[in-house]
Amino acid sequence: MVQAVAGSAAWQLTFKPRFDYGRQVPALSLIRPGMLVAKGTDGDVFLQYPDGGVLRLEDGIASVTGRVMPGHRAVVLLHYTERGGKRPEPISMEAAHAYLHQTDDYWVGWLRSSTYRGRFDEPLHRSALALKLMQYLPTGAFVAAPTTSLPESPGGSLNWDYRYTWIRDTADLVNALHQLGLEDEVDGFLRWVRAAHDRHPERFQVMYTIDAEDRVPEFVLDALEGYRGSKPVRIGNAAVEQLQLDIYGELIQTAYTAWQSRKRLPKPRREILLSVVDYILEHWQMEDSGIWESRRRPRRYLYSQVMLWVGLDRALRLDPALRMGKVRRAAVRRTRDIIKREVLELGYDSEIGAFTQALGHKDLDATALAVAMYEMLPPTDPRVVSTVKVLQEKLSNKGFLYRYVPDQSEFHEPEGVFIICTLWLVNVLAQMGRREEAEALFSRVTESANDLGLFAEEFDPETNELLGNFPQALTHLSVINAALNLEGRPSGKGRRSGRSDGR
Repeated sequence: MVQAVAGSAAWQLTFKPRFDYGRQVPALSLIRPGMLVAKGTDGDVFLQYPDGGVLRLEDGIASVTGRVMPGHRAVVLLHYTERGGKRPEPISMEAAHAYLHQTDDYWVGWLRSSTYRGRFDEPLHRSALALKLMQYLPTGAFVAAPTTSLPESPGGSLNWDYRYTWIRDTADLVNALHQLGLEDEVDGFLRWVRAAHDRHPERFQVMYTIDAEDRVPEFVLDALEGYRGSKPVRIGNAAVEQLQLDIYGELIQTAYTAWQSRKRLPKPRREILLSVVDYILEHWQMEDSGIWESRRRPRRYLYSQVMLWVGLDRALRLDPALRMGKVRRAAVRRTRDIIKREVLELGYDSEIGAFTQALGHKDLDATALAVAMYEMLPPTDPRVVSTVKVLQEKLSNKGFLYRYVPDQSEFHEPEGVFIICTLWLVNVLAQMGRREEAEALFSRVTESANDLGLFAEEFDPETNELLGNFPQALTHLSVINAALNLEGRPSGKGRRSGRSDGR
């Protein structure tokens, strides 16, 4: 909608639609006064513009000019139909106003359903809105980000397609929304999990499309120059073929969170969780690609091992409803304890003074914070305190954390600081009782958002530039988790799990 703030105002609209990632230039044609169509292979896009607008068509581009008078509004709308669908009728100004008010009412009503009342209303509400906007309502799935190929460093090649549903991201995400009292999203996600499980009963993929399809092949669009010259531009994500063991722990953690509030576990959900437990028992010793989706360095990544421990630990707490049986329950307790012992013995490097990226390796990584976040060790344990000190010394830039040393990674390319890792540090500092330091760092993180309160995946503290795909779901859920931790509330990571089972 266009409205003059004072007096009348001239406006100009440029309409340059492209289909199939720019590879198809559609024909534009006027079908009636105030509406033109761009015809694509799979569907058509219709532009509706004010009747008084002057249209000019040239080389696949439409330009419309007009003037909006005092006290009036001009409305511009896009319609989409599948190929061969019925041509849309124009929407009146009155109907457009009604849609606007219905939209406002929906989002205000959704936010009001949150039980959060605290001093971080603004960042938490903005983050909750961003997350909800990344949900596909028909299936309950969330995308990791609605963008592809936004670079982790301008001109670089670390450009990935995040327009899919990662089990890890969404499990953690619905946990965060659940902490705000938004419980429908948890049930929606677990229904989606069932659809994904039906496709691969033997094991889950790392990611799926929003409607639980499993094919997301990766290929490159050579014709596109990329954002600020950052090539390649990718469609799809080859990480779909990877083994990332942490997702199994995330799934059980999410189901446990949902069960805590409602104390019910439907039979289909119980059967899936039992199969997840059995998968962990059989595969916990395997090397995987880890949370950072290594393409050439299979290892027993520390984060994966911690999350497998979390999965078995939460399964034991969930057992009143899960009903694992005596033999399986004993195996779960025994394996959980073995995983913890191996993480503490092989994941901590006494020479470095820190937990490391993978068991038996010396690479520093911010995922070491997971040991405290998920309560494998208390935050006051000397190994946790030492790890935090080393990470702040070796991976910090103006207080923000890199996820690892960029030039020591398998890609050997520069990248920004990782906002989610910085928020993990906020969590652990808060748990350690270093509240003033944690709050100062959280404040610095919130200042890295844009004017709408949206966060990217990474950030350049030198230029204050957002880097990577945007907006990033993991970052926004981490904002929620960190704020709740700062208030001493149960959060999406750490200190939410209640009584342990015989640890």
